[in-house]
Amino acid sequence: MATDNSRATTHRRPQKQSSGGSQLGGPNQVAAITAPPAHVDDFKGTVKKFLALLARDKWKLVLATLLAFAAVTATVLGPRVLAEATNELARFTTDSVQHAQDPSFAVSSIDFTLIGWVLVGVFALYSFAAIFSYLQQRLIVGLTQRLIWGLRQKASEKLDRLPLRYFDRNPYGDTLSRITNDVDLINTNLQQIMTQALTSIITLVGILIMMFSINWALATISMIALPFALLMTMVVAPRAQRFFNRQQAQLGELNSQIEENYSGHNIIKAFNREEISLERFRKTNRELYGSSWRAQFLTSILMPLFGVVTNAQYVLIVACAAYLTRPEVMLFGTNIGGLQIGLILAFIQYVYQFQQPLMTAAQMANLVQGTIAAAERVFQLLDADEEPAEVPLAELPEHSEGCQRQEASSTAHALGCVVLQDVNFDYSPDAPLIRDWSLTVEPGQMIAIVGPTGAGKTTIVNLLMRFYEIDSGQIQIDGINTCDMTRDHTRELFGMVLQDTWLFSGTIRENIAYGRTGATDDEIVAAAKTALADHFIRTLPDGYGTVLQEDAGNLSVGQRQLLTIARAVLADAPILILDEATSSVDTRTEKLIQVAMARLMHGRTSFVIAHRLSTIRDADRIVVMQHGRIVEVGTHDELLVSGGVYADLYLSQFAEDEDA
Repeated sequence: MATDNSRATTHRRPQKQSSGGSQLGGPNQVAAITAPPAHVDDFKGTVKKFLALLARDKWKLVLATLLAFAAVTATVLGPRVLAEATNELARFTTDSVQHAQDPSFAVSSIDFTLIGWVLVGVFALYSFAAIFSYLQQRLIVGLTQRLIWGLRQKASEKLDRLPLRYFDRNPYGDTLSRITNDVDLINTNLQQIMTQALTSIITLVGILIMMFSINWALATISMIALPFALLMTMVVAPRAQRFFNRQQAQLGELNSQIEENYSGHNIIKAFNREEISLERFRKTNRELYGSSWRAQFLTSILMPLFGVVTNAQYVLIVACAAYLTRPEVMLFGTNIGGLQIGLILAFIQYVYQFQQPLMTAAQMANLVQGTIAAAERVFQLLDADEEPAEVPLAELPEHSEGCQRQEASSTAHALGCVVLQDVNFDYSPDAPLIRDWSLTVEPGQMIAIVGPTGAGKTTIVNLLMRFYEIDSGQIQIDGINTCDMTRDHTRELFGMVLQDTWLFSGTIRENIAYGRTGATDDEIVAAAKTALADHFIRTLPDGYGTVLQEDAGNLSVGQRQLLTIARAVLADAPILILDEATSSVDTRTEKLIQVAMARLMHGRTSFVIAHRLSTIRDADRIVVMQHGRIVEVGTHDELLVSGGVYADLYLSQFAEDEDA
C-alpha cells in the first residue's frame, strides 16, 4: 500500500527510508530546505546579544581590563626607562670622541649604578607585565569558555523547544552546522578577539602618550601612516565580510549534503546516483573553496600593505629624528630639537610597537567578520519561534468514565478515552489538510487509520502527540482537553512503536529503560519477556549489558523492533501509536513481532497506521482517510460489504499479494 510521509514527528536523528510503510519519521527533508543567510542582517543587534551574554560576567571583564591596563603600562614604560641607560652609554661615547679631539676635555666614567638600576627596573616591569598578562589570559579563557558553554547549552535546550515546523523547513545539516561549526568558530575566535582587541586598544593609547611625551613633532609625523592603515582596513574588511558570510552559509549547505548522503547512501547506491551526488558535492565544495579563498586572500593582503606603509614610515622617522638631534631646531616658536639618541631609539621602538596593534586590528577584522557571521546564524536558531506557551497543568485523572458521561455510581473504565471533535489543521495556509475530523475512541479500542499517501494519517498522530497544535476544534483525553495539559504530560499518555526503529549508542538495558526513568532491572527484564525479546538478549555475549553500535547495526531489524516494543511495554502508557513494523522482516520474525505487539496492545487504546490491511482485520474500527477527511468508518467486514474506498484498497492489495 502507498505510504504516508507527510510530516516528521522526531528530530533526534535523520530517518532512513525503508522499502515501504509509513513512518513517524521525516519526509524528504530536501524539499523543505531554506537557504541559510548569505550576509549579516543585523551587525549591531548581534553585537548587543553578545554583550548581553557577557553582562553577567561584567566584573570579570572590568578586572580583565585593569589587568590588561597594568600589563600594557609595564610593557610601554620599558623602552622609556631603558632609554636612560642608552643615553648614559651615548654620553660616554660622545665624551670619549671629544676627548680624543681635545685631550683637555675631561671624560667621566660610565655610571654603572644607574645602568644597573635601569636594568633592574626594566626586568621588573617586564616581569610584572608577564604576570598581569597571564592573569588576564586566565580570566578571559574562563569567561569565554563559560560563554561558549552557555551558548551550547542554550542551543541544545532550544532544539527541544522548537516545533516540528522548524525541522520541516530547515535541513538537518544546516541546523547541526549552527550548533557545531558556528559555535566552534565563535569559541576559536572570541578568546583571541577579547584578549588582543582589549590589549591593542590600551597599547595604542599608552604608546601614543609615550611618543608625544618624547617629542610631539616626531609623534605627529609618525601618525601619517594611520589614515592609510584605516583606509585599507575600511576598503578590504567589508569585502572580506561578504565572503566570510558566504563561506559560513556554504559550509552549512555542505554539511547538509553530507548528512543527506550518509543517511540515504543505500538509496543513492540503489539508483546509481553516486556520480550525481558527488557532482553536487563537488559544486558546493568548489563554491566553498572560492568563498574561503577570497575571504582569506582579502584579509591576508592587509599585512603586506601595512608592511609597505610601515617601512616607508621608518625611513621618514629616522630622517626627521636625525634632524631633530640638532639643539637649535624650532617649530611654531617652540624648541623641538636636542633629541637624545636613547629617546630616538625608544621612539623607534614605540613606532614598531604602535604598528603591531594596527596589524592586530587588521587580523581582528578577519576574525570578527567570521565570528559575527557565525554568531548571527547561532542567534537565528536561538531566536526561532518556539512552541506556543503552555497553560498550567490540569490535574490528570486517575481513571476514565468512558467517552460518555455516566452516573456517579457507574463503574470506572481504564484510562485511554480519546475524543477528536471538529479538528482542523494546515501545515501552511495555502495547503489545507485536516478538515472537520471527529472521532470518539473508547478505552481499550484498537483504531486503524488507512488511506493513500498524503491523506493525513501521520498528521493525525502528530496532532494527538501535540507535535503540532491544531488550528481549531479540540482533542480530549479522558475528558481533559490536551491544550489544558502540558505537552510533557500529554506525551506521557502515549507509547510509540515506529516502523523505523530508533536506538541510541548504549547498552540494551539502557535502551529499554529509556521508556521509563528509574526502572529496575526486574522491570526491564519483565518488559523484555512480554515483548518476546528476553530470549535473544540472553544469547548475546553480554546479555542486557550488550553495547549497541551506532544505529544498533549489531542487531537484526526484527531484534531492534522487539527492543522498541519492550521499551513501550516498560513505559506502560494507556494509549499506543503503532506504525506496523513487519514489512522489512521475514515471515517467522513478522509473526513473532505481531505476537509481541498484540501483548503490548492488550487493554490499551491503540492507533495503528496500517500498511498491510490484512493485519488490521481485528481492529475495533477502521478509519479510512482521503484528502484530510474521514470518508469511511467501520469494521473490516462492514467496510468490505459497503464496497467503498477501503474495499478497493483491500482488494487491490490482495491482488498484488496473489500476483506475488
